[in-house]
Amino acid sequence: MLGEHCESLVLNARGVEGDRLFAIRDTNGKFGSGKSTHRFRKIDGLFGFRAVYEGNVPLIRFPDGQIMRGDHPNIHAALSNTLGQVVTLSQEAGISHLDAGPVHLVTTAALRWLSAVVPAVYADERRFRPNLLIDGPGATQVERGWLGKTLAVGNEVRLRVSAATERCNMVVFSQADLPHDARILQCITQEADLCFGVYAEVLVPGRVKRGDGVTVVD
Repeated sequence: MLGEHCESLVLNARGVEGDRLFAIRDTNGKFGSGKSTHRFRKIDGLFGFRAVYEGNVPLIRFPDGQIMRGDHPNIHAALSNTLGQVVTLSQEAGISHLDAGPVHLVTTAALRWLSAVVPAVYADERRFRPNLLIDGPGATQVERGWLGKTLAVGNEVRLRVSAATERCNMVVFSQADLPHDARILQCITQEADLCFGVYAEVLVPGRVKRGDGVTVVD
């Protein structure tokens, strides 16, 4: 599902509070995704939905515009009817809904790099679904140089950059006003060993807000 732009976020050891806390599950217990792995199963049509929170309850906007609370008694049937298969909306329990790291970071410098390498591509951050989009100068994948380093984000949060983010074909899918574009993954594969953005672990939890500074502290 499509996410939301937030003015502030709370980060804890799990990652961003509420991020991917709920997932679509199929009858085999696999989580709906744009890819298939041992935990995930590709389910077409998920990018037609959008989810935001109202308190602790997700509000899901369907492709036809209707909005339904995640705790509505008919939510499972409505999702199943729209997706054309039996699914449920499930809260995270024993198996993590996250990909490979608690917090995902992308910089505007990396987006400019991608646009420069493939000028016809519109490198929109929504394709990469970062938790934090970090603004900065230049046109390089500067975050790749942060591996193993600690970042101070705002006045409270400290992150340890742990790994480069390996991309999959989800970045090429059409979503909202963005068209399908296979050149994005081709470029990242050829020019960056399939990686774009980085994962980070939360060393010191706290709140971050739009406009907070980011500093490499070691």
